[in-house]
Amino acid sequence: MSADIISLSATELAAAIAAGELSAQEVFETYRSRSAADDCNAYTWLADTAPADIDQHTGPLAGVPLAVKDLFCTDGVPSQAGSKILADYRPPYTATVVTKLLDAGATLLGKTNQDEFAMGSSTETCAFGPVLNPWDRTRVPGGSSGGSAAAVAGGLAPWALGTDTGGSIRQPAAFCGLVGLKPTYGTCSRYGMIAFASSLDQAGTLTRDVKDAALLYAHMVGRDENDSTSLQHPEQMRVPSREDLRGIRIGVPESLLQTDSGFDAGVREAFERTLKLAEQLGATLEPCELPHAPHALAAYYIIAPAEASANLARFDGVRYGLRVAGDEDLTTMYSRTRAQGFGAEVKRRIMLGTYALSSGYYDAYYGTAQRVRTKVADDFRQAFDRFDFVATPTTPGVAFELGAKTADPLSMYLNDVWTVPMSLAGIPAISLPVGLSEGLPVGLQLAGPAFSENRLLDAAYALEQTIGFDGSSAREEVAA
Repeated sequence: MSADIISLSATELAAAIAAGELSAQEVFETYRSRSAADDCNAYTWLADTAPADIDQHTGPLAGVPLAVKDLFCTDGVPSQAGSKILADYRPPYTATVVTKLLDAGATLLGKTNQDEFAMGSSTETCAFGPVLNPWDRTRVPGGSSGGSAAAVAGGLAPWALGTDTGGSIRQPAAFCGLVGLKPTYGTCSRYGMIAFASSLDQAGTLTRDVKDAALLYAHMVGRDENDSTSLQHPEQMRVPSREDLRGIRIGVPESLLQTDSGFDAGVREAFERTLKLAEQLGATLEPCELPHAPHALAAYYIIAPAEASANLARFDGVRYGLRVAGDEDLTTMYSRTRAQGFGAEVKRRIMLGTYALSSGYYDAYYGTAQRVRTKVADDFRQAFDRFDFVATPTTPGVAFELGAKTADPLSMYLNDVWTVPMSLAGIPAISLPVGLSEGLPVGLQLAGPAFSENRLLDAAYALEQTIGFDGSSAREEVAA
C-alpha cells in the first residue's frame, strides 16, 4: 500500500482521501516514515505526528501532506531561512500562503532545506548542510528551493512550497525533473516569507505534474491586507485540460540563447526536440527579439543584493535569532553576531548591495540596473503583442556535481541566465521536464504575460501529456 500511495499524484491523493479510499492519517504516516529516513538532507524539520483530527480535515486539499520551504514562517515551528543567524527561530505567526493551504485542508509535513536566505543556485550555502539530488547524490538539486525539489522528486512529499527570486523554483525543478511554477509577482502574498529581495521574491510550487501545480497554486492566490504588494488575480484558477497547442504562438529568443552561458549539447537537443513536438501539437514557432534580456543577469545581481542588504539589516542580534554576547560595546556585538551568523554567500551579497547603494554609486549601479529592468519588462510586453508565450531551456546544463561551482560565484550565477529576465519583468513562468541528458533531467521554460497562469498551465499540460516524462526512478532510488 505504501508504494501505491507514493505512486499517486497530490491531485489523486486528494481525490482518494475525499472518496474514502485512503485515510489522511495513512497517507501522512507513509510520507512521514519515508522522510524520517531521508538521505538527501531535504528537511530541516519534520512533524512528529499527524494532527489528531487529520481524518476530519475538509477542503479541496483533504489532508494531503505539504512540504514547506524554510523561508516561510510557521507558528511555533523552526523557520530558519537556512541560516545560523535564525537557528531554531520559532515565529509567533504563519505565512499567509501557508495558512491558506492549511485552511484548504493540507497538512504540514515538514520544513525543507534551502540556500541561506534563498541566496544560491545549488542549495549548498545552507547552514544545515547541502541537499543531494535524488537522481544522483553526487549532484546538486538546484537552488535555492533545493530541499523542496529533492523532497518531491525523491517521493518524500507529494508536493512542496518554494520561493523564486531569480529562478529558485524553476532551476531546481529542472534539475530534479519536476514542474516548477513561478507566478505573476504579487498574486501570492509575501507576508511571512522571510525577505531576500522584496521586489522579486514570489511564492510558488514544486510538483510532480502540471495538474498538481494548478491545484496548489489555486489555493495560494489572493489579495492580502498584510502585504501591500499583493493583488487579486483577475481569473479563477482552473484545472488544465488542453490536449493540443493549435493557435498558440511561441517566441524563441535566439539572442538570449546565444549568451555565453555554457549551453550543454544535451540540453540543446532536448529543447529543440520539444519545440518540434510543440509544432506537431499545432503551435507556431518564430524567432523572438528580447534585446535587453542578455543584460538581465547583470542588473539582477545589482538589484537583488541591494535589496538584500536592506532586508538583512534587521538581523542584528537584538530582536531575534543568534546573539554573540560579550563585554564589548553594542557595535561589536552587532559585528560579531553578523560575522558568525551569516555564511559567505550572504556576506558577499550584503557587501555588493551595500556598495551599490552607497553615496556616489547609487545612480551608477542601482539606478542603472533599475533602468535595465524597465527595458527588459518592455521587451516582454512588446513580445507578447505577437506571441502567447516565450520558450527557453530552464538552465544551460543539467545538475552539476556538488562543490563544482562553489569557488566560482560567476559560474554559479550563470545558471540563472534564462530565469532571471522573467523575474525582473514580474511575469509568470513554468519549468517542465522534457527529457534526459547524461541520465539527468532537462527542463523547458515557458513564460507568459502577467496573469496568464491558466493559459500557461494549459499549454504546459498539453506538452506534458505528449512527452510523458517519468520521474519514478528518483522516487524508487530514495526508497531503495
